[in-house]
Amino acid sequence: MQKMRGKGRKSDARSRAPAFPGSRGGLTHVDSGGKAQMVDVSAKPSTVREAVARGEVRMRPKTLELIRKNQMAKGHVLAVAQVAGVLAAKRADEFIPLAHPLPLSGIDITFSTNGRASAIGIEARVRTAAQTGVEMEALAAVAAAALAIYDMCKAADREMIIGRIRLVRKSGGRRGDYRRKGEG
Repeated sequence: MQKMRGKGRKSDARSRAPAFPGSRGGLTHVDSGGKAQMVDVSAKPSTVREAVARGEVRMRPKTLELIRKNQMAKGHVLAVAQVAGVLAAKRADEFIPLAHPLPLSGIDITFSTNGRASAIGIEARVRTAAQTGVEMEALAAVAAAALAIYDMCKAADREMIIGRIRLVRKSGGRRGDYRRKGEG
């Protein structure tokens, strides 16, 4: 049984076409033919935007203690992880194919230790004044910092777990602010 929907499109329950640009809730990185595309943001105004992402690296308690005491053989783990996070944010467009190159105005990477969970928490805050947001840059910063921690500590602990990488907050842009429930 076919029904008329919207602008004269026929549809039935068995063959729902995916939503593409031009439709409400459409996928912005997919063209009308279903191929990947970089979104053209040239008509959008530049606005101040910020994104905050978080993640963690879980490890054995002994590994966390070595990091806290700066006794890891390769050197200062968190200093290296911070540099890796900053570099990843600055170069996110080089390894995320449809991300735009952005002029970043600030990148802050912070770490926290959780002795009970035997984990290092990572937070990246990235800012820009541009036509598109910096969520990918913040997420890339957290991922790279986590990978650097793993690399710096793998000789002591190959069972570390990188996880919970997520966007927790963003501000600016046409869609407005976002805040993940339960996170500050």
